[in-house]
Amino acid sequence: MRPLHIALAALVAAVWGVNFVVIELGLAHFPPLLFSALRFLVAALPAVFLVGRPTVAWKYVVGVGLALGVAKFGLLFIGMDRGMPAGLSSLVLQVQTVFTALFAALALSERPGRTRVLGMGIALAGIGVAAVDEGAGGPVLAFVLVIAAAACWGVSNVITRKAAPRDSLNFMVWVSTVPIVPLLGLSLLFEGWDRDTEALAALDWPGAGTVVYVAWISTVFGFAAWGFLLRHHPASSVAPFTLLVPVFGMSSAALLLGEPVSPLRWCAAALLVGGVALTSLARPRPAVAPPLPGAEQAERMPA
Repeated sequence: MRPLHIALAALVAAVWGVNFVVIELGLAHFPPLLFSALRFLVAALPAVFLVGRPTVAWKYVVGVGLALGVAKFGLLFIGMDRGMPAGLSSLVLQVQTVFTALFAALALSERPGRTRVLGMGIALAGIGVAAVDEGAGGPVLAFVLVIAAAACWGVSNVITRKAAPRDSLNFMVWVSTVPIVPLLGLSLLFEGWDRDTEALAALDWPGAGTVVYVAWISTVFGFAAWGFLLRHHPASSVAPFTLLVPVFGMSSAALLLGEPVSPLRWCAAALLVGGVALTSLARPRPAVAPPLPGAEQAERMPA
């Protein structure tokens, strides 16, 4: 990769890592489900008018929109709202790679090789260490919600592999249109009209800035840049940069939010990042048929 493209890949990882800190700040202004709905509303409009028609079947757009937008981000935002630290969330969420490999084995008949199985075991050990660390001083339910969010991300990754989108920005913008109404409905149902309208009435520049960041910088810019890199380089060259996301997430949370990083958390980070590296970079062994064209690129694409 050219030095400029390496810098761009590192910048995207930094944007996605800092995104967890911005989510934490945004949750001080909005209820979690409303905040998630606003993220997708602002990301989709007016971008939906600039990217053209969807390049994959609508069933894949809707499937990923529900699994990723409603389930994954809904659970993540609720988990963080209930006390899951931003830095730890950025780390724990990476276990989605293990869920992706497991679901791909079930749905796509991919047999994980020994390297992948080893990586999955190491990553799960990291989750165990993180659970011990969080259980000693944090809300267990919030931790479980983020794990569930990672599982939903794994489901969306398998659907994305089936769709094999050639244009990641086009795909992500159209996916962003799907969760808006369901999330708004869930917010009204569980968070209430009064709480939602109060948050919107109290909207200030810092609150609006968090929405703009998670929508346009993290989603639109992040996926536009990521798609550009995947069009110019093999996925195997671009994918390793996603391992920097929890590094930037934990570092920015420590610097900007004052989140402590205990020795156990460092140990969990080393195990998780190492396990994810083995799991995501090892090639799966197809049991029935070779991967779909573009499937490898789709799997490596962060969500």
